[in-house]
Amino acid sequence: MPKSIYMDYQATTPMDPKVFEAMRPYFLEHFGNAASRTHAFGWKAEEAVQKARETFASALDANAKEVVFTSGATEANNLAIKGAVDACDAKQKHVITVATEHKAVLDVCTELENKGVRITRLGVNTNGLLDLESLQNAITDDTVLVSVMHANNEIGVVQPISEIGAICREKSILFHTDAAQSFGKLPLTWSSSNADLISISGHKVYGPKGIGALLIRRTKPRIQLAAQMVGGGHERGLRSGTLPVPLIVGLAEAAQLAISERDTEATRLSGLRNHLLQRLTSELTHIRVNGTMEHRLPGNLNISFGYVEGEALLMGLENVAVSSGSACTSDTLAPSYVLKAIGVPDALAHSAIRFGIGRYTTMDEIDDTATRIVESVGRLRGLSPLWEMAQQGLAPDSVVWTPSE
Repeated sequence: MPKSIYMDYQATTPMDPKVFEAMRPYFLEHFGNAASRTHAFGWKAEEAVQKARETFASALDANAKEVVFTSGATEANNLAIKGAVDACDAKQKHVITVATEHKAVLDVCTELENKGVRITRLGVNTNGLLDLESLQNAITDDTVLVSVMHANNEIGVVQPISEIGAICREKSILFHTDAAQSFGKLPLTWSSSNADLISISGHKVYGPKGIGALLIRRTKPRIQLAAQMVGGGHERGLRSGTLPVPLIVGLAEAAQLAISERDTEATRLSGLRNHLLQRLTSELTHIRVNGTMEHRLPGNLNISFGYVEGEALLMGLENVAVSSGSACTSDTLAPSYVLKAIGVPDALAHSAIRFGIGRYTTMDEIDDTATRIVESVGRLRGLSPLWEMAQQGLAPDSVVWTPSE
């Protein structure tokens, strides 16, 4: 059997062994509840949480008191958006987001819309980027919050969040960004983002699953949110529940490792990605890169292969872990809403493959993947009458099909 290759790093990342070792003592030895203030077991746990909070905050140039630990970016997004809307006293409330956001933002907005909040979902251009003028035009007197993700989970497009944040700041509107994909891969601080609320996920940055954080700006301005989970008053009343000490320790260790290696790793990943793209474009025709290459995560490549069905291509790559879209929406056969939003036709949207390159990807794996892709695409096209027509210079869309007698 061919060696299995993992190239789905936007879905999740393997835990770094250093992260696992940092967590181990808090599973087995220092297992106390961080809220237990009457004995050494609780004190040890509380100390670990505080140290982790400070370490994690420093990775984003934030204050430890600005960190609220959550179960992941999905919960952080819910707390940020719902919390901001619920804390606002205005009778009319308006939220602006983007059509290509993660479902953890779009579904929250739909829920709020069903409760009477006005939602504006801005489109993007064919490169996947938000037009800043359209954002400015969408802002009204009752706008409470703008939510725009830093880097897209499907096409890797990086939005100009600093400029977006500056627009929101000028209008005294809160700005939230889902940074699950960008944290540890791109520069991200309060000053570089101009954000008021930042959502982070542990398992996207070689940390454990089940842990994330929401950064909430405390000064200039001080952000007030309404809690969405109650039952004990943990995390300064914003997120009740016993703190998962091992996961918090792991998140901090993962953050520290990612930041220390970020620039060199970004260069390496960009090189691997560009090599994969060069192999595919030089050995195959009728392929399309989805999203801008100029403003993109270093380890992301999303390509549509004309005259090939994406699911069939995935089945032909049984030992290569890639994705046909977001891991959160992969149970549907509908074409990706992200690709539809940037104007990709249905046929090409169905043939899209997302390649996620990460910390443990090697050049040999890139070349092996490229070879398998080229072979599989060639085999599938050989079975396709549409491909045969294309080779003859016929456009399948222009053919008028008549029923047989």
